[in-house]
Amino acid sequence: MNDLLATTIKAHGGLQRWNQLNTVSARLIQGGALWALKGQKGVLDGVVVTASLHDERVSHRPFGAPDRHSAFTPGRVAIETDDGTVLESLDQPRASFAGHTAETPWSTLQLAYFAGAAMWTYLTQPFSLTLPGFRMTELDPWEEAGQHWRRLRVDWPSSLATHSAEQTLYFTPDGLLVRHDYDVEISGGATAAHYLSDYIDVQGIMVPTSHRILPRTPDGQSLAEPLIVSIGLSEITFS
Repeated sequence: MNDLLATTIKAHGGLQRWNQLNTVSARLIQGGALWALKGQKGVLDGVVVTASLHDERVSHRPFGAPDRHSAFTPGRVAIETDDGTVLESLDQPRASFAGHTAETPWSTLQLAYFAGAAMWTYLTQPFSLTLPGFRMTELDPWEEAGQHWRRLRVDWPSSLATHSAEQTLYFTPDGLLVRHDYDVEISGGATAAHYLSDYIDVQGIMVPTSHRILPRTPDGQSLAEPLIVSIGLSEITFS
């Protein structure tokens, strides 16, 4: 295991503890400019997300109506009622974003795909990086706002759905993940600097409860505005 990855896995609770758990759920309060830009304002306000820890499956509930939820995997996304009736579904959903720009509206199923891929990425890092197919290289350290952070370039396997194949993670000296850079390929390659903060210990796992996603310049600097997405997590539980 990469030395930096080993350090951050330990700082977040350790792989032994992680492997004792199967799912995570959390209540989300979300804001930012993205949702209105994509024509989906309010759909994901005040939802509960549930994610599998060891394979890529995610559900948001409620989704568009009190008795509906999303069902996301990399190869299929669906909207279902709570009794299991499939209302609509889409196989190979990533292909549906071909030609999209940052301003292209999303369908309900496209929103479910984006939200599923994004939240699985956020909720399972850094432990997901131990799964087969990931490649990592430590980059030069980064200075920001008087802080000194180590950086890890991560190349994702094509079997998993996420924002972009190449991403960069930033860690405090004690190993906590504090920034996450990526390009949103399904939104015209929009750049993002994603900040994580307000960590709490949940059943032995360190979890950031505040996420703020800002634009990123070509030289890696983040811009103060617009706020693309904000996510606040509460009622976090593992099982």
